[in-house]
Amino acid sequence: MLIDIFARRYEGAPLRDAFEERDRRLLVQATRILNEDVCPYPKEAKNGSVPEKFWTALHSRLSRELGLTELAPQWVFWTSKWNGNDVQQSYQNNASERCEKWMLAASTGDVDRHIKERLSLVELGFRQREEDIAVIMAEPIKSPKQPPLPVAGVGRLPMASDFGEQIRQMRSGIADAFRQNVEELNARFRQAGFPLHYHNGFIQVLTDELVQTNVENPFWTLVAEPRWVNVDTDMKEALDLRDSDGRDPSFYAARSLESAIKIICGLKGWTTGKERGAYNFIDHLGAKKNAFIDTWEVTSLKEFFTHVRNPFGHGPGSETMPGLTRQQTEWAIEFSMSWIKSLIRRL
Repeated sequence: MLIDIFARRYEGAPLRDAFEERDRRLLVQATRILNEDVCPYPKEAKNGSVPEKFWTALHSRLSRELGLTELAPQWVFWTSKWNGNDVQQSYQNNASERCEKWMLAASTGDVDRHIKERLSLVELGFRQREEDIAVIMAEPIKSPKQPPLPVAGVGRLPMASDFGEQIRQMRSGIADAFRQNVEELNARFRQAGFPLHYHNGFIQVLTDELVQTNVENPFWTLVAEPRWVNVDTDMKEALDLRDSDGRDPSFYAARSLESAIKIICGLKGWTTGKERGAYNFIDHLGAKKNAFIDTWEVTSLKEFFTHVRNPFGHGPGSETMPGLTRQQTEWAIEFSMSWIKSLIRRL
């Protein structure tokens, strides 16, 4: 199975031309966040345990994507002396130790590639944990088969609703702890001078701190829910294409916006099945009986699809291939993000 990793997406976008102390510090800090906070690997962890499964899968996924049989050796062998004789000894590294040894190995070749590959492990580790948390959150809350023990000083057993509330609080604590891990990772990126930001499973390049704070951060938080997965996916593609100077990033930003509009119309029960394009869904939002957006907003959205999305959604034939400048592309992405954020918040 092919896995999207940071090193491949940003292969043509240089980050560093020399390995500096701030880079070493960042890799150590990111490794410690993974090892100590995201998924600690205690010494007593056994085969089949949560940390063993997590780190084994992480090691396997990244090593395959990098075309390696392993990131670091599982077994370490050495020779010692005993009663004047050579004795072969060995030590087995667990998956977490193998990842850590590889993460902290000295750079001996292409510095830019070295850093990007290690940031790929951080990205995959955070993404994997985010996926695990999503599974936990989706599990239905069931009452225990055996009634819980009486609470000290209370003459009755907790009700089923009490148990459910305990589970919800536990899940909330898990989500909050991971959110703090993400915040620390992004803060470490800033400290190291990297224009990077982790959100919803991916590390991507940021271009404007103010836009990141006021537009992008709230956007990624809102589209993290499963229902917005297509919105999230297309916008990430738009950013990756923008950062790698790929073709038509604005097209994917517009696709993301169109998906959000369609999802909202579906949630509101306005979809008829007779729609022929984005304009019809925008009309649903602006219909007098629905009053979700104003007339001038309908015009603004339709103008965007007319002049930004449509030219890239059809082959130009013998006409000049359409294209946007870097500034126009950034505007199109920010326009789409802002509109999606605004529409979701009106639900």
